[in-house]
Amino acid sequence: MICPTCGFENLQGVDQCENCGSDLRTADIPQPGEAFEARLVREHLDAVGAAAPIVVRPDAMVADAIRLMQQGDNGCVVVSDGDRLAGVFTERDALVKLAGRPLDGVRVADVMTRDPVVLRPEDSVAVAIHKMAVGGFRHIPLMAEGRPVGVATARDLLRHLEHILG
Repeated sequence: MICPTCGFENLQGVDQCENCGSDLRTADIPQPGEAFEARLVREHLDAVGAAAPIVVRPDAMVADAIRLMQQGDNGCVVVSDGDRLAGVFTERDALVKLAGRPLDGVRVADVMTRDPVVLRPEDSVAVAIHKMAVGGFRHIPLMAEGRPVGVATARDLLRHLEHILG
């Protein structure tokens, strides 16, 4: 990570610049440059209207998870092991990891994305857009008090942007 203060190239994940000591924990949070950007930074994800998550256990069968995704017109299920978020299973996981493979006996835990990036409903729309763009994904679980409360999708964010731009 490059320090925004001194330009020193630090190792990814360090909290403080090894050269000047600047705080790097929030260096990847976007800063507004104009009124539209300020609104995206100011608005929280709970304003986007993210759907409640479809939650399955890690030992659920992939065919059942896909059926739930189809029935809910949802591209993702959240995988929860008791009170702990174990991962997400997305339509991309299904396409990339299961194409041409029989689904019989395949558990969600075998093909899910483990330890996904998560956000909170009070995080900003700008942070969600940034995380999705940098990470190359379209679904981010929203967590509150340690449990999944929603899934922000690229579709939700684009719909919200369309609403803002009117």
